[in-house]
Amino acid sequence: MRIGELAELAGTTTRTLRYYEQLGLLPARRAGNGYRAYDEADLRLLREIRVLQDFGFGLEETRPFVECLRAGHPEGDSCPASLEVYRRKLAELDDCIARLEDVRRQVAGQFERAVQARDELAASVQPPLCELTEDSTEDSTEEE
Repeated sequence: MRIGELAELAGTTTRTLRYYEQLGLLPARRAGNGYRAYDEADLRLLREIRVLQDFGFGLEETRPFVECLRAGHPEGDSCPASLEVYRRKLAELDDCIARLEDVRRQVAGQFERAVQARDELAASVQPPLCELTEDSTEDSTEEE
């Protein structure tokens, strides 16, 4: 298949495919007429890259998965290098989650302090006395 067809099937652009070729993630094979030629295996590589990128993997992090598929393995994550990328990504995610949990605790503490301060202020402040309201109540009682 040609580059436009592959791009459409993969849900990407021809520019992206050319970039992947430059990075060595996608093979740059040419047909007899000089056009780029791709097959189903290339589409599978692109789908692997796309899934990993959706998970937050950088392009270089996808390389071991692509190489694993190119080596003929049925899955891109069945090679030791791919498993190592998973380990590193999981450690990175765990660190990110821990930082977010810490920030959440801090924000929740600030929120609780702000609510408590607001409630204490509201309890200590007397509403202003409106003389007009009291006078008019007394006047209406006298008229009856």
